[in-house]
Amino acid sequence: MKALQIIKYGAIKDGLSINEVQKPSIQPMDVLVQVKAAALNPIDYKIIQGHLKDMISLKLPTTIGYDVSGVIVEKGSKVANFKIGDEVYSRVPQEQMGTVAEYVAIDVNYVAKKPVNSSFEEAAALPLAGLTALQALERVGIKKDDRILIHAGSGGVGSFAIQYAKAKGAIVYTTTSTKNVDWVKALGADRVIDYKTEDYKEVANNLDIVFDTLGNDYTLDAFKCIKDGGSVTSIVGPPDEETAQQMGMTDYALPEKLAQLIEQKSATYKLTWMQPNAVQLNTIAALVDAGDIKPIIDLIYPLEDAVTAYEYLAEGSAKGKVIISLI
Repeated sequence: MKALQIIKYGAIKDGLSINEVQKPSIQPMDVLVQVKAAALNPIDYKIIQGHLKDMISLKLPTTIGYDVSGVIVEKGSKVANFKIGDEVYSRVPQEQMGTVAEYVAIDVNYVAKKPVNSSFEEAAALPLAGLTALQALERVGIKKDDRILIHAGSGGVGSFAIQYAKAKGAIVYTTTSTKNVDWVKALGADRVIDYKTEDYKEVANNLDIVFDTLGNDYTLDAFKCIKDGGSVTSIVGPPDEETAQQMGMTDYALPEKLAQLIEQKSATYKLTWMQPNAVQLNTIAALVDAGDIKPIIDLIYPLEDAVTAYEYLAEGSAKGKVIISLI
């Protein structure tokens, strides 16, 4: 079968190659999925470029990709809740990375039926971004009438988070560039802040929650926007103590400046290290089928143009998700 593989670390065009590889074999709790579509994510090209070598150990060459939708063509002897022919989607676990390929084996505990009303390309756009946003917002207990700032509303995670927050009944502020203001507003945001012409800290304040998707100074400045007792939920900032333990970091302490800001505002601070979760994928599918969430796709490429697709994604200008279609 054909698969897009990392052959060496470095520039995307040099580090990737479409190779002929053996079809995956399955374990008793696995399903073999014929891939119909795979979504690309920033973590992918960071792996290619070698930025995550210390965190994610790989034996090269290895097939890339985490997000997938497709059809089950084989199932393991202990798989009882799916049948051959089921249309499914997944964010595969790290040890089964390799969705930009014609087939992928996936532990059934990370697989869910894809949304009925979505195409395979739309379904593939959902898992990583959707799970990241859902887990980050639920960690701080988002609820009806919460006032929330979501940074980078035109990105994969941000565009999902806007829709999820609105489905929960929240009042949503978001940031984006001038060219994307109308597009992001159409996702349901109550106040779209054009960061090229406005200072978001002057517009969004006394908030219940800030969703930090940018990191660095944005993590610290989030505390200027929340009310006393508010929450900052991040996917790029320093770990909180609980997440540090999950990541195996011993003797961890919050950075001093961050700890001071948390204390000054009596705030909650959480970093989400997204975990694959089939139950939450079922929740996302139900929201999509109910019309509360719309998968957002920027561009769709065929497998033979997958390297070009990754180069485009790495430019950082995509609105929504970049998809590889194998249909």
